[in-house]
Formats: sequence, C-alpha cells, structure tokens
Amino acid sequence: MTDVLAAALHRAAAHQRRFETRFAAYFDSLTDPAAGGTLDAPPHGRFPARALALVRELSLRGGKRLRVALLHEAAALVTDRPVPGLDTAALGIELLHTHGLIHDDLIDGSAERRGGPSTHQTYREEFPDRPDTALALTVLAGDLAAFLAVRVLLAGDLPPDRALAMAAVAADAGADAVNGQLLDLERDFPPEPDTAFLHTVTEYKSTRYSILAPLRLGLLAAGADPAPHEAELRTYATALGTANQLHDDWLDLFGDPAALGKPLGTDLRSGRRSYLVRALLAAADPAELRTLHAALGAPDHDQDALAPIRRIARAHGIDRTLHDQAARHAHRAAALAAAWHERWRPEAAAFFTHLPAWSTTRDH
Repeated sequence: MTDVLAAALHRAAAHQRRFETRFAAYFDSLTDPAAGGTLDAPPHGRFPARALALVRELSLRGGKRLRVALLHEAAALVTDRPVPGLDTAALGIELLHTHGLIHDDLIDGSAERRGGPSTHQTYREEFPDRPDTALALTVLAGDLAAFLAVRVLLAGDLPPDRALAMAAVAADAGADAVNGQLLDLERDFPPEPDTAFLHTVTEYKSTRYSILAPLRLGLLAAGADPAPHEAELRTYATALGTANQLHDDWLDLFGDPAALGKPLGTDLRSGRRSYLVRALLAAADPAELRTLHAALGAPDHDQDALAPIRRIARAHGIDRTLHDQAARHAHRAAALAAAWHERWRPEAAAFFTHLPAWSTTRDH
C-alpha cells in the first residue's frame, strides 16, 4: 500500500468514526423527548416503533461507509474549511442505503446482512405464521428509511435553496436505485443479459446513489455547483462503480464470509445473472452446467457445494478475468481523477485517484 493510499484510507476511517456517533445521535433525536423528539410518531401501536428500531439497528450495524467518505472528500475538493451540511448529507445518503439494503434482502431472500439477521428475516421470526405480514412490514420499514433520507435534508439547518437542491439529488438517487432494482429482476429472465445490460444494472442499482450522489452532495454542501463537472463526475462514478461491482461479484464466490458478514454464493443461489454467474454459464461444458444449474436459484444450496463451482471458475480463468476487468475499470477511474489535481485541492484529488485501487483489493 502506498503512503498516499494509506493516508486516504486513514481519512476515510476518521470520517467513518465521526459519522457512527452522529448517526446514533440522529436516531435518538427522532424519538427521545430529551433530544428533541423531532419525529411525530403515532401515540398508539407497536409496529411503527418496531419498524424504526429495525431501521436504526441495521443502519448502525456498520458497513464500509464509503458514501460518507466520498461526501467529505468531494467537499474537500473545493475547500479545507468545515462544511456544516456534510453531516446532514451523510445521514441522508446512509438512510437511503439502509432503504436499499432492506428491500434488496427482501427481493433476494437473504437471511443475513452485516453479520446479523436481515430485516425481513427478523420479521419472519417474529411472525412465523404470518408471512404476508412479515413481507409487508419489511417493505414498509424500507419505505420509512427512504422517506427519512429526504426528510433529514429538508428538516435540517441547511439554507433552504441548498436543502432543496440536496434533497433533489437524494430523491433522484432513490428513483435511480429503484429502477436499478427493477432491471436487476429483469436480467434474470431470458434472454441471458449481455455486458451492456449488466453495466446498466450496476449504474442504476448502485453507482448513481453510492458514488455519483455523494459526489454531487459533497460539492453542493460546500457551496459548489456540480453541474459544470457533471460529465466527468458521472464517468468517474461509472468506472469506479463497475470496478466495485465486478469485485463484489468475485467476493461473492471467492471471499471470506466472516469478512463479508454474509454467506458466499448469494448471487448463484438467488439465480441472479451477475457478471460472475453470466461468465460461468457462458464458459461451462455440459457436465459443468449441470453442477451450476443445481445451485442456480436454489436458496438452500449448501455452502460446501460451492467448492466445485469455484473449481469450475478457476479452470476457465473466470476468477482472473473478473479481477483483471475490475482492475481496468479502476485504472480508468484513477486516470480520470488524476486530472483533478490541476483544478481542485490536491489532497482530496489524491483520495479519488487512489480509491479505485482499494476498491479492487478490499475483502468486504
């Protein structure tokens, strides 16, 4: 690891630590009268409070908080002074992420997330004889997180025009993510998706809200207009997001479940045509295809049964190919950010230049 990358990751870790405290305080402020009690919660019933509690629990369970670091470093591109609106923006984007996680786990039937039960799994355990209720409550908990994501931006102490502009970014990112989820479901129907379709899924489902939206929000919070830089910000986000997703697909089969906080083979068992699954189906011979199809779309497929699939992937060089493709996209993102040193503050530009290298070597 280079000294510059180490410094960038150190700053990212510092952003994360500060944010964790701020995130917990935010949830306290919603319901604790001593902290302001800013959310007008219903005076009767236990379901609303339980939904908020589960949103809080999943939100505070951790994660890379990459979006938080991107927000702070985007603002640092244009100023070295404190930017008050960054905390509010970080709350909004992480609440939007919680919304996505809750619905994504529901769609995929995932029982685990971040080393604990998914929201849907928790509701299934609480209502074992009412699966429709568990499903409905999960959808509503995800919706609650999404509305809170926009509410925090509009109800904070930002100047009104800036609050509206930042809320619009969050709302657009949420709509893009929903479209990405729709495409994510469509790609598992015939015909087999091509690479362009998979790139589009990646862009809408994750890149636009996880990378592009934080870039826009960070600049807006710092008082800069991101519009003149939209094309290069979007190109950088697309390259970095694709590298991230390719590496995520690699981790899903070859990663460490303890580090990931969830079982391996999620894409395969859910029948999702990820970059890796698509490559496996295209390369496998008839005997290998029988092995693949036994696991494809089989949520109860045993973890130990993934070993033969890993052997198939390695035999066809798919593990190396995916790694090389991720590295190429990461290199493109780094090259784009290298040009930012001439226009924006070098320290922050260095973060964006070196971040792609980390994105393709991380273990979670």
